[in-house]
Amino acid sequence: MAKKGARENIKLKSTESNECYWTVKNKRNTTERIELKKYDSSLRKHVTFKEAK
Repeated sequence: MAKKGARENIKLKSTESNECYWTVKNKRNTTERIELKKYDSSLRKHVTFKEAK
């Protein structure tokens, strides 16, 4: 059985459309909000995804 750690599920929301990704991050090591460039299938190009609440 896994231990309860600092990892939490977060939602990444596109800055240009309503596309969303779910991922996991370590809150202990990365306290600030993350921004990643990922592929947006509705726009068919790479855009910036920011961490949502």
